[in-house]
Amino acid sequence: MGAGHGHAPAGGHAGGRYRLRLTIAFGLVAVFFVVELVVGLLSGSLALISDAGHMAADVVALGAALVATKIATRPDSTGRRTYGSYRAEVFASGLTVLIMLGVAVYVVVEALGRIGESVDVATGPMLLVGLLGLVINVVCIFLLRAGASESLNVKGAYFEVVADMMGSVGVLIAGGLILLTGDSIWDTVVALLIGGFVAVRAVVLGREVLAVLGQHVPNGMDIDVVAADLAAVDGVADVHDLHAWTLTSGMNVATAHLVLVAGADARGTLQSAQVVLRTNHGVAHATLQVEELATRACDELNW
Repeated sequence: MGAGHGHAPAGGHAGGRYRLRLTIAFGLVAVFFVVELVVGLLSGSLALISDAGHMAADVVALGAALVATKIATRPDSTGRRTYGSYRAEVFASGLTVLIMLGVAVYVVVEALGRIGESVDVATGPMLLVGLLGLVINVVCIFLLRAGASESLNVKGAYFEVVADMMGSVGVLIAGGLILLTGDSIWDTVVALLIGGFVAVRAVVLGREVLAVLGQHVPNGMDIDVVAADLAAVDGVADVHDLHAWTLTSGMNVATAHLVLVAGADARGTLQSAQVVLRTNHGVAHATLQVEELATRACDELNW
């Protein structure tokens, strides 16, 4: 019969151990987002405004990471969410994608509208805020670096901050070039580059979100190899109705029917198959059914 066990990873939720660091990083980025947006609007720097939009997406991403670490350890009191609330992280990531795309479109439209126009950009505030952003991003990187090696949730937040650091560097470069050349076109050029960068990242993240919601085979997993490994387990004659998908970041699940050879030890075969899925393919939760003979109903399924 099917084998079930808890959904929580062994040893507790890895991201939860870094909740304090995530909270500090979230606070720093949120405050700086407000500062950068205000200074960008006052100074007329589109590069600052575009980077602030990038920061807004990161505020959502860090907030989603914080929420995910909380929800992941919260038991379901309704009895209706049999998989828990892990998908909250995926929905939050979808919101991040929409924000990032909106920022990218705004920046590109504004930048194209500025081409050929003379725009005064206050480089002093621009450089000061760019430098402050760089310092804050470096602090956040040190806060999250350790957790990035243990939790995919924290790793996502870590990569967001690394990308922010690149945006701050872009703002500094734009300010320096304006000072050297006296031409504000560099602010528009850097803004276009940041907007394009944000758009590309949004598309990449959006594809990952859709893959999870569409219950695609987890990234990096070859379902044919999984089937072959299960079929190679002692006592297994055939494998069918094999499905694998991602519940949330870092938590892959699978279901399968295993047809046993005559006289095979069902319990031992089941345990061996679960070990293969967990150790070879990173499947945190597997529901396996063992059968002595494949039924006609199972063989006729085509999904």
